[in-house]
Amino acid sequence: MQVAESVPQTIATALDSQAQLLQAAGTPAAAIARALAAARITAQLSDDAQLAMGVLLHESDAQLIPLPTGFDPRHAALAKQLAELGEFAKGARWENSVTPRGSQAEVLRKMLLAVASDPKIIVARIAIQLARLRLARESAETDQRALALEARAVFAPLANRLGIWQLKWELEDLAFRYLEPDEYRQIAATLAERRRDREAYVADFSRTLGDALHAAGIEADVQGRAKHIYSIHRKLLRKQRTLERLYDLRAVRVICSNVAECYAALGVVHGSWQYIPGEFDDYIATPKENNYRSIHTAVIGPREMPVEVQIRTREMHEHAELGVAAHWRYKEGIARDVGYERKIEWIRNVLDPERTNKPLGDGDFIDRVRSELFEDRIYALTPRGEVIDLPKGATALDFAYAVHTSLGHRCRGAKANGRIVPLNQALANGAVVEIITTKHEQPSRDWLIQDGFLVSPRSRAKLRSWFRRIDASENESAGRTLLERELARLSVGLDAVPALASELKASDAAQLYRWLGEGEVSMAQLTAAVERRGVGPSRDETRAPPLRPKSRRQSTSRGPISAKGVGDLPITLARCCAPVPPVAVLGYLTVGRGVTVHAATCSSLRRMRELHPQRCLQVDWRLDATTGVTVELTVIAWDRRGLVRDISEALANARLSIEALSTVTDRANGTATTVLRTSVQDLAALTSLLRTLARIDQVISAKRSA
Repeated sequence: MQVAESVPQTIATALDSQAQLLQAAGTPAAAIARALAAARITAQLSDDAQLAMGVLLHESDAQLIPLPTGFDPRHAALAKQLAELGEFAKGARWENSVTPRGSQAEVLRKMLLAVASDPKIIVARIAIQLARLRLARESAETDQRALALEARAVFAPLANRLGIWQLKWELEDLAFRYLEPDEYRQIAATLAERRRDREAYVADFSRTLGDALHAAGIEADVQGRAKHIYSIHRKLLRKQRTLERLYDLRAVRVICSNVAECYAALGVVHGSWQYIPGEFDDYIATPKENNYRSIHTAVIGPREMPVEVQIRTREMHEHAELGVAAHWRYKEGIARDVGYERKIEWIRNVLDPERTNKPLGDGDFIDRVRSELFEDRIYALTPRGEVIDLPKGATALDFAYAVHTSLGHRCRGAKANGRIVPLNQALANGAVVEIITTKHEQPSRDWLIQDGFLVSPRSRAKLRSWFRRIDASENESAGRTLLERELARLSVGLDAVPALASELKASDAAQLYRWLGEGEVSMAQLTAAVERRGVGPSRDETRAPPLRPKSRRQSTSRGPISAKGVGDLPITLARCCAPVPPVAVLGYLTVGRGVTVHAATCSSLRRMRELHPQRCLQVDWRLDATTGVTVELTVIAWDRRGLVRDISEALANARLSIEALSTVTDRANGTATTVLRTSVQDLAALTSLLRTLARIDQVISAKRSA
């Protein structure tokens, strides 16, 4: 991306006009000057006038409510986005003027991209940082260092990735000046010429080389650069050399059409100037480990000044700048993140219309970037400002385990942005999370076996490891308790355990208990096993009375059961086992009560079948969008206002109708017991409903009662 040498005249005129409006509104002159400086840099990067106006409004510290006269509401919207981004970028707080470690700085840079609603906001924020650094000479030393640390850790590397190299080197040089003033002054004084002089020298050398290549019949693109002070400082440290032995303070890059022309160009370079022995590397013939390919040489140019020359093909150049061997990656020494690189490339396309032959404001392209940008990650902050990188949908519990394994084991609650949140609630991007802990490690097995608590596989692995260290007998006991609780919640009897153990590949019930206790088997897997095997419970014929009298007669044409050859006999579901699809069922012809449908493995049916096998009938489930199985649920919760409303809303969201509902309050214990009746399509729908009810605030338990 190129930086224009001057601000487009139309934008410059508009900025001056808006600055006058701010002055008339009483905005201090210093604030207006700072705002104009940032807005003009933004205008050099983008021809979006509204973006420049948003920067002007943001940096002038103007009150957005009411909006200053003459400003478009869209300018205020951009200013608001910049304000949010600015606060977010300072999440690390730069305590004690210490730069975050490398991985933290990288996450901060990603976070800046992740929260930007418009990719151009990122560019505006980089421009603002540069303007602030340029004007920081009169600021307090602490303010200078804070700006410099932020620029070095976040904005300079981000400008590098986006291809805004002119801003990148100036950000680095200014940060170097404020953070290490002695080293900066020493290098600046040692250099015998100013940067502008070096740039002029490189430009002259490039023209001369370009003419020589053209005369030799080689059509190549010659690009020149003068190394900036911070880059010189880093190379001095890395190479352990003196300034006199750095030969790339002035550098030229030659981009040819093919490999043959690269070597021909090398001949022209060495034929025109004396090369420096020991400074030649042929990475085309012998590529680097990261597949970087280029020819490097150094020559003595005009006025006896050394110049580095790099020669490569267009393909090699694209690979070096944007591919696996990207210059910024090997310079910074960070691991490769393919998704991150792809999204950086998208933003570079948005910022540089020539790369895609599309206008900068192409709506479809920007919408695609906006919708897909870091859709798979979120970034949350600790109270001290440390950034935690998490998968999308991660919870406060995932956050705790990501900070430290012990913190996760001791977690008992969490706050997000100062408010208590459930441990299974997904975190928002940029949330400041505080974990509430106990003194001892006491993680819950529910975190593993219930959906929604842990999204990150790494967090689940840490928790499984903790439970594996516990004595096997304790795991078995805990697993048995969990299994009995879940089966009771679904009204499934314990005689189904052997079949479930077989379905889940456990050698026996004891191993299934241990797997549950260790978190190797989840409740979702257990429910799926119940559905696959069609196992049914054995239950006593004692059930809570219905909420209201209901007919035990169900029409064979309208009910959930299909039975042939029974005529108009009533068909009812047995209350002893209360089968739910897709559990296999069998009908039993009773005396005076029609056909009762049991789960095929029901122990009560087994006893009756031994006595009267001729009374058993083949029946099947017959469910569609208009039919279902009536179930009765019991929800026990701490009594509070709005409880019944929340329960009703949960059923409405699940698109289920409430056939009956009653609530009894136990004032002595402060609890409320709600019994409700509804119809569900199958066991999966019932399980989902029970989990939804259990997640309602202050609910103690939710289970099937009939």
